[in-house]
Amino acid sequence: MNKGIRAYVAEFIGTFLFLFTGMSAVVGHTLLNFGTSAGVIIPLAFGLGLVVAIFALGHISGAHFNPAVTLAFAITRKNFGWGDVPGYLVAQLLAGVAVAAIQAYAFGAYEGFATATTLPGMVGGAQVAVGIVALFEFLATFGLMFVITAVATDTRIQGVPAGLAIGFTVAALALGTGWVSGGSFNPARSFGPALIAGDFSFQWVYWVAPILGAVAAVFAYDFVRGPVVAPAPVMRDTTLT
Repeated sequence: MNKGIRAYVAEFIGTFLFLFTGMSAVVGHTLLNFGTSAGVIIPLAFGLGLVVAIFALGHISGAHFNPAVTLAFAITRKNFGWGDVPGYLVAQLLAGVAVAAIQAYAFGAYEGFATATTLPGMVGGAQVAVGIVALFEFLATFGLMFVITAVATDTRIQGVPAGLAIGFTVAALALGTGWVSGGSFNPARSFGPALIAGDFSFQWVYWVAPILGAVAAVFAYDFVRGPVVAPAPVMRDTTLT
């Protein structure tokens, strides 16, 4: 059964809130130059934005806010049907485009403005190789989806708010990998700025690697979790066999 238009609207709003906070921090850095503190400010902005979005809308849509997450759940059949995939993907991608468009409208005329496009980092004056970018995007998305699968599908996990666990994971991964790949691990986050800027350089990396990483993470968590056994009832009817 499809989740319906309310879930799709929730995905749009949640993805918008999440990306608006983080991508605005990126744009702020390009205009104001936060210096070395940008390496902390930007990941925290993304992580805290995601925490807020999950707490607000997770109970309505499941809080995917990421095409890689949606596709991974559909491919691995984690209680998510293919009928909802188009609605979720369109909502998430539109949110990314809307954020980038608003930022371009608000600050496009300012000197130094650039959309929050994700591109390979620079190390020692040289651009990081595409293969390394793909590897880091794969591993970062693997880590993110591994945590999502744990808190979203394993009933043994109790007392850990999913919003905090996932938001902190995004912040930690962005802190660790942002200098290599821009720390996207979310096709919607990369697609919006690329479309508005008209720059699709390396865009395939920010789709293929996150999707493969997310799918691999679901299978990996299912393996380490082991067989799912329904808990025994507290009281058994001894008259039944």
